[in-house]
Amino acid sequence: MSNKHGNLSINSDNIFPIIKKWLYSDHDIFYRELISNGCDAITKLKKLDLMGEYELPEDYEAKIQIIVNPEEKTLKFIDNGLGMTADEVEEYINQIAFSGATDFLEKYKDKASEEQIIGHFGLGFYSAFMVADEVHIDSLSYQKDAVPVHWECDGGTEFDMSDGSKQEVGTEITLFLNEDCVEFSNEYRAREVIEKYCSFMPTPIFLSKANAKTEYETIPADEVTEKDTVIENIVEEAKYEEQEKEDGTKEQVEISPRQEKAKIIKRPVPLNDTNPLWGKHPNDCTDEDYKAFYRKVFMDYKEPLFWIHLNMDYPFNLKGILYFPKINTEYDSIEGTIKLYNNQVFIADNIKEVIPEFLMLLKGVIDCPDLPLNVSRSALQNDGFVKKISDYITKKVADKLAGMCKTEKETYEKYWDDISPFIKFGCLKDEKFCDKMNDYILFKNLDDKYLTLPECLKPVEKKEEAVDENGNPVEAEVVSEDTKTEEAAEAEDGETEKDTRKTIYYVTDLQQQSQYINMFKEQGMDAVILDHNIDTSFITQLERRNEHYRFQRIDADLTDSLKEETSEEELKEATETLTEVFRNALKRENLNVKVEKLKNAAISSVITLSEEGRRMQDMMKMYGMAGMDPSMFGGDVTLTLNSNNQLVTYILEHKDSEHVPMFCEQLYDLAMISNHPLTPDEMSKFIARSNEIMMLLAK
Repeated sequence: MSNKHGNLSINSDNIFPIIKKWLYSDHDIFYRELISNGCDAITKLKKLDLMGEYELPEDYEAKIQIIVNPEEKTLKFIDNGLGMTADEVEEYINQIAFSGATDFLEKYKDKASEEQIIGHFGLGFYSAFMVADEVHIDSLSYQKDAVPVHWECDGGTEFDMSDGSKQEVGTEITLFLNEDCVEFSNEYRAREVIEKYCSFMPTPIFLSKANAKTEYETIPADEVTEKDTVIENIVEEAKYEEQEKEDGTKEQVEISPRQEKAKIIKRPVPLNDTNPLWGKHPNDCTDEDYKAFYRKVFMDYKEPLFWIHLNMDYPFNLKGILYFPKINTEYDSIEGTIKLYNNQVFIADNIKEVIPEFLMLLKGVIDCPDLPLNVSRSALQNDGFVKKISDYITKKVADKLAGMCKTEKETYEKYWDDISPFIKFGCLKDEKFCDKMNDYILFKNLDDKYLTLPECLKPVEKKEEAVDENGNPVEAEVVSEDTKTEEAAEAEDGETEKDTRKTIYYVTDLQQQSQYINMFKEQGMDAVILDHNIDTSFITQLERRNEHYRFQRIDADLTDSLKEETSEEELKEATETLTEVFRNALKRENLNVKVEKLKNAAISSVITLSEEGRRMQDMMKMYGMAGMDPSMFGGDVTLTLNSNNQLVTYILEHKDSEHVPMFCEQLYDLAMISNHPLTPDEMSKFIARSNEIMMLLAK
């Protein structure tokens, strides 16, 4: 071929400023593009061999070589793939491997159109000009009697092409780095970038430094192969040691046998794993394989809880492994990492179009060769197809969790506290996921037993009287604990329609709400523990989705099960009197006071805050307004006094006593302490008042 000088077939003064400025967001990505091109060339050559159109040499070993030369500021990418003829260089390089250059540039004038050109143009090679002032190509095609070709370009629209001198089939690309990008010729920087993008590419990748000192290693002589360069044969003679026998005599005992070794030039070690775990069948993978892969990829030495191996061939090709790490922290501060691959080529972390938002809390890898990527592989097109992939991943995760709950309940329960924020977050973000997980959400009750939502909704068998007046357990009839039925509600003439939903009681703080918990337990009642900051939003969503149940914190109201039967008339006068006494003593004109006859006479007073008011409090905490007085919610807060309690009876009978205001304040604070922590000022007054009351008793 005669020397050729020409212009690249693009209708523009220069395409490279476009590439350099924004075609690729990360400059180091040129490594991925050039290595990927080499892998593609090798894959094509292997296919030609399989089809009988080419015969690979018996000793053929597919490989990509990268040679860094920091002294000369160059990089070489060498593959032993199918190579190119001069005509192919003309087509794939000089014509930028696309038709309609004008159309291409028109689309690229508007960056928003970037996603429309994927798959139509092979611009990967030109990423080299992001970092290089000049690029050379030396290639020899696999075709019979092919002539090697040399091509070079300095980043303008002109190129030079001539016969080359390459002896082996394949392609060698040389980058002459610009001053701003010489870092990429550093061996350690090169290794970092290759491991970032190419850790699982299907062809072995070797990195070396030009003119580096030769390194050696010593191996057993029987492990030497024809490919090894032996520098020296080494014989290590057997070693003996004198040892005393039982009869007192001594003998020479061999402690190290004779060994023959060979000093060889160090064997090159590929930087990548060409057969990643996600590509294997799950039946061929052990637990240790999964854990080792997790440690290697995520540099996390805490073992994952469990994992899901995705393996799908139809209607699209998708493989991957999703790991569930321990995530029992605040859900909004969790950072997971899901790496997306395309034919074992790393694309990006956490691409939201493919990975549902709630799965971002996990760690894992997903490889989908069918992904419709744009030219820089940094964004996706074809939303419908990508949505199907996202839905499939969500379904597989839900199926795994549901299956574990059904068949490995004990294991599922063991993991629940760690994975519950993830599942609840998923239910909030994805209705389909919530539909699938609805019956497999667990709630831990006061006895640390895990219940599913259907189990929580079953009528609870409870003894009508669990203890006698002395607190001793007694036998009693077993009845169903539930909210009133519609029939019962209709039977109460003149009353407003009753809420017929099943009530699930819950606790948010076992210590703070211990008084209420004890009251529940005394009556054989149960509650579930919801102490994560996501729980308020989660149960609100569950209620919106289902009209048959509601959640209520145990201090939101006093259920009838905690009260003795009594007439309203009996309590009306006491309520009016004590309301006035407590409002005057506490100087709270709008204080809601209710008098009830509680079964537990030891309890003097409790504070209840309506479920709506309490959820409002939780919302305020999320916005940094925690610690505010519940009374700010007006009618939501109610002080309930127990007419069965001697202190309350004393206040009622001695309402004009000089000490009653102090007793009222004390009972109010005692009730508040069981509901939420007192402020520093309130606590100081409570302690001083407690001392004053004890002094009265001491007189």
